[in-house]
Amino acid sequence: MSEERLVLRFVRHGATSANAAGLRCGGDLDLPMTALGHEQAERIAEHVAELDPPVGLIVTSDLLRTRETAAAIARRLPTAPIVVEPAFAERRLGRWNLLPIRDSQAWFESGLTPPGGESEEEFIQRITRAVETLRDELPRRPLLVASKGVARVLGELTGRGERLEPENGDVLEFDLPARACPAVTGRSL
Repeated sequence: MSEERLVLRFVRHGATSANAAGLRCGGDLDLPMTALGHEQAERIAEHVAELDPPVGLIVTSDLLRTRETAAAIARRLPTAPIVVEPAFAERRLGRWNLLPIRDSQAWFESGLTPPGGESEEEFIQRITRAVETLRDELPRRPLLVASKGVARVLGELTGRGERLEPENGDVLEFDLPARACPAVTGRSL
């Protein structure tokens, strides 16, 4: 017998100046979107408005770039309320904010914690808890507007084999198990 699956749709926010420059931009750096980011948000909104079944709820982190993207989507989906959930913010990067990605990628891959930032384990646990609070809303077909790191963690939690690196404006779907995520319960998928 197959386990019931619940779908969580995900959108990465429109571009910021840090994204465009190839710089780190964590959840403790609240940058607005650029003009390009606003154009991407409008294109995202058009795409999301055509999804079937339709989105019934928009969930966003409290970061300005995600709230701006969510607002663009909400203008096309006036019956889908926006819920701000700060726990879905990008990983806090402390002193690694605004460093070139190419110069700091090895630190991430080796599992280092940014000075003044959040460890990978803390980030995964925070996102896992946030997903669990969203579980009761899954029948409403929520759309989560968040950052690249959140998508990466969702990919890990749902057993995707590849490391997710969505571009600004990408729309993804995650099949969540009907039971609690293993990072919260300690069980493996």
